[in-house]
Amino acid sequence: MTRELFWLTLTVILTGILWVPYILNRSQVRGLMGAMANPSRSDKPHAEWATRLMFAHDNAIENLAIFAPLVLILNAIDYSSKATVIACAVYFWARVAHVIVYALGLPIFRTLAFTVGFVAQVVLVLAIFRWV
Repeated sequence: MTRELFWLTLTVILTGILWVPYILNRSQVRGLMGAMANPSRSDKPHAEWATRLMFAHDNAIENLAIFAPLVLILNAIDYSSKATVIACAVYFWARVAHVIVYALGLPIFRTLAFTVGFVAQVVLVLAIFRWV
């Protein structure tokens, strides 16, 4: 496994488990049956942090749809460099930071974390075209 694929794997795992805390909150607020029921306008709302975590999870999924193919393209063309490894690690940690600051409700830091992750994706695009 390349180091880029390692960071992609961690990112997939992170994205795959983000639903757990907000579903636990939903169960706590609405009860087990309420958490498993179809959504309704009369549902009790999640805690604010849980609602923000849901949005962070959505954002993580949307960005994984960009990050994963970039890493897989690099793997397919058998290209790896110090820049691509660092970009993948930075992307992962930016996503961790994004989830934390989003759940805490820190909008400026959320935007900064998102931007760092975006820049890491740009580095991968540049690497695909061998511009880094």
